[in-house]
Amino acid sequence: MRRFENKTVLVTGAGGGMGVSHVRAFHAEGAHVVIADRDPRRGAGLAAELGERALAVTLDVRDERQWADAVAAAEERFGPVSVLVNNAGVPQAAATVEHTELADWQRLLDVNVTGQFLGIRAVTPSMRRGGGGSIVNIVSTMANTASPYFAAYATSKWALRGLTRTAALELGRDGIRVNSVHPGVVSTSFITEPAAPGAVPIAAAYTPEPFAIPRVGQPEDVTRLTLFVASDDAAYATGSEFVVDGGLLLGPALQHDVPDVAARHEGEAA
Repeated sequence: MRRFENKTVLVTGAGGGMGVSHVRAFHAEGAHVVIADRDPRRGAGLAAELGERALAVTLDVRDERQWADAVAAAEERFGPVSVLVNNAGVPQAAATVEHTELADWQRLLDVNVTGQFLGIRAVTPSMRRGGGGSIVNIVSTMANTASPYFAAYATSKWALRGLTRTAALELGRDGIRVNSVHPGVVSTSFITEPAAPGAVPIAAAYTPEPFAIPRVGQPEDVTRLTLFVASDDAAYATGSEFVVDGGLLLGPALQHDVPDVAARHEGEAA
């Protein structure tokens, strides 16, 4: 039996990037998928492709009313929500704290933090009605470190760690698990396109070569972990952080093609 057979899975930011990958994978695992995106055209196109087990809803995650409508539409069509993937988020154009505009700061917090808060709050009654559920907050390795020029983004992601853990404590006895997935650098428009006109894309300044798995991540890498965390295979995990970054947070890996280092270690062993 497929892991999400007849379960209702709501994915935000589902019309592009990693969201599309998540939707397709949950659908392939038997789920009824609710494709929530602020651009109704993107969600509608994907829903039409997937067929009757897919529903597109318009959702700006900052909008409380739209959250209520999205959950109501999901319940009316498929029944209580079993899984929420809080995937929607926005990037930051590089700027020091000193030169970060207040409007940009507020937008990052509104979408990346308040959007996930509203999502958890909106689906909780539905999950209770269904006997429990799983919430997966898509965060970032930026929540585990810091980076110059990205204070607003890093702050929004650090905040999600506290939100995830607190919600896990509050909802555990309702049979609702809350966990987070922390992607590293993944090949989506977040890194391939500039965050603002005239800005330099992250891909132009990043190389994975020093790290243990020397390639850029793909959306499917994050999706596979997200499915595991959302499924009953991870039934004993809540308030946990799952990193998928190719070793980025570990730092530079041992380079086997550096002959003087290898020779020195061989000499020490002798």
